Amino acid sequence: MKARLREKYKTTVIPALVKEFGYTNLMAVPKVEKISINVGLGDATQTPKLMEGAVAELTQIAGQHPVVTKARKSIANFKLREGMSIGCMVTLRGERMYEFLDRLVNVALPRVRDFRGVSTKSFDGRGNYTLGLKDQLVFPEIDYNKVEKVKGMNICITTTAKTDAEGLALLKQLGMPFRQ
Repeated sequence: MKARLREKYKTTVIPALVKEFGYTNLMAVPKVEKISINVGLGDATQTPKLMEGAVAELTQIAGQHPVVTKARKSIANFKLREGMSIGCMVTLRGERMYEFLDRLVNVALPRVRDFRGVSTKSFDGRGNYTLGLKDQLVFPEIDYNKVEKVKGMNICITTTAKTDAEGLALLKQLGMPFRQ
């Protein structure tokens, strides 16, 4: 099954970006390269069982098993030792990436309380976009009754765009609801 968003990219987004920015080569048109989803769990140092729930939920959201991230340094103030599990992350590419972006834009973001659009100021200067979600319950895959603790996540959308304007145009064409 082809991802709906990939078809939209090929049929409508590429011609619109070529018209807007005047690309002469189709390979110069920006595209989404990868999406990284990161869940940080500082509380996992006290209760290691939280990590299992976070890994299971991120697996449901992304459709791919995440990597557990470990602490690089020991920090006594945070009761953290080197090698302790403090989060999990997953990198999506290809069909899964387009499928996740489609669900994020059309299902999850509209379910955020008091949602008025995402900020246009979260670009990094090279066309990549990062947004943070305060809870994982906006995704329909997550069962509210089985959630132990509400966990936030960072979602980083990496594009091949050279500037923020190109990245903004690409994500707008793909349906990202930016604030006016």
